[in-house]
Amino acid sequence: MAGVLVATGNAAAMGYAPNVARALFLPLLLLTLAALVLSVISLGSRPAALVVLPQTPGFATPVPARLPLLTLGLLGSASATVGAYLRSTEAGIGTTFDAVVGALWVGVIALLVAAAWRGHDVLLSPTGVRTIGLLGSRRVPWEAGPGLVVPRDVERAPRLRLTIATPALARRRGLVGRATVPVNSVDPRFLAAAVGHYVTHPQHRAAIGTADEYRRLLTELRGATG
Repeated sequence: MAGVLVATGNAAAMGYAPNVARALFLPLLLLTLAALVLSVISLGSRPAALVVLPQTPGFATPVPARLPLLTLGLLGSASATVGAYLRSTEAGIGTTFDAVVGALWVGVIALLVAAAWRGHDVLLSPTGVRTIGLLGSRRVPWEAGPGLVVPRDVERAPRLRLTIATPALARRRGLVGRATVPVNSVDPRFLAAAVGHYVTHPQHRAAIGTADEYRRLLTELRGATG
């Protein structure tokens, strides 16, 4: 949120206070480069871990670090584009093309902020599995028999196919696409094993979301994999 405010201030400064914009140029450039580099580095981070959410309750996949970092990395360019449009409009030489490009940048940043703001992509709760997208969500109760298909090239797979033994029990809200689960921030095999464990061990579902149950789950899965 602070980055959005700084970028908005920079765009306004470029349009109406050029001296302030020049002073902000170098810090914003360094912030942009650092954020982009960190977002690239974070792409390969997929730990075999879930986040314990006792209030929800549930176990969730970590929030992908690349989203807020990528947003910060693009804020500099977006604010410069919008600022240039404001400056040209102030000078009376603004064009429709400038307005369209500026609007596209604002749209891209808005989508990235919304994606980062929604938080966790996947939630395991006592009642089932929930996947959360930008425009909708899908709930699959444990009784529906959810499962995740792990492909051979799983190291490169950004999503896993979600199978549902009894599709009639699943519920969708908003706009959702194919039945898949994003695994950009979690080890795919680990998540698939966790889902499979609760499908076959219903006696442990009620404790999902507690620290004790998470420790038990880790011990169980590590023992099963060797």
